[in-house]
Amino acid sequence: MKFFAVLLAVVVSSTFAPAQTPPLPPVQRHVQGQTLTSGELPAAEFTFASEFRHVGAQVVNLYGNAVAEQHLFVEQDAHGGVARFYWLQFERFLPTNKYTYDYNLPGNVEIGGLSFNYDVKAFLGYDAEQLTDPKSDGAALASLMAQHSLAFPKNAARVRMFHLPTPDHRTELMIIYGESLPADSKIPASKDGTLLSDASPESARLLLDHAKQNLTIRKD
Repeated sequence: MKFFAVLLAVVVSSTFAPAQTPPLPPVQRHVQGQTLTSGELPAAEFTFASEFRHVGAQVVNLYGNAVAEQHLFVEQDAHGGVARFYWLQFERFLPTNKYTYDYNLPGNVEIGGLSFNYDVKAFLGYDAEQLTDPKSDGAALASLMAQHSLAFPKNAARVRMFHLPTPDHRTELMIIYGESLPADSKIPASKDGTLLSDASPESARLLLDHAKQNLTIRKD
């Protein structure tokens, strides 16, 4: 009876054991100086203005559904805080699901031969917004920042851009360009994010120009 009890315990344990999370792949893109080189999805070079430095990179699992490689470039202010940043995220869904990426944002722009769907928003409490969900990509990047004694700006305006490099829309490149908002900023902002294409089209255009001026993309 003891043998059968042990056998039953093994069978039950095997049947109801939680699925193992696959190990995360290493960082695949590399950075030299101001240029990040991506060999695929998409194959391109991303070169940033000299004011920005590459802080670091990491690969994270998002809710067990996708894997994302994150890169962070930062310009610091006179006090060591984050004045401006670029957050690049190369993401793909895992083969365990059939999800696809689909965006319907108000803007479309082409940079260096890559087409992006984008929106522009301004936030009061942008730093707190990233930590609302501890499993999110924003929380993961905040953790990377913290490792380098940095943090998202408290109030910020950001341009969020998406490029879908494959016809099946199961991979994406996300680029977020952000600027810290000074206390006397005239850009309308709110806790949930003010859509500037509606509230202030001039501000939306200016921020997109800033994002494009400090980033050069060369498609391979």
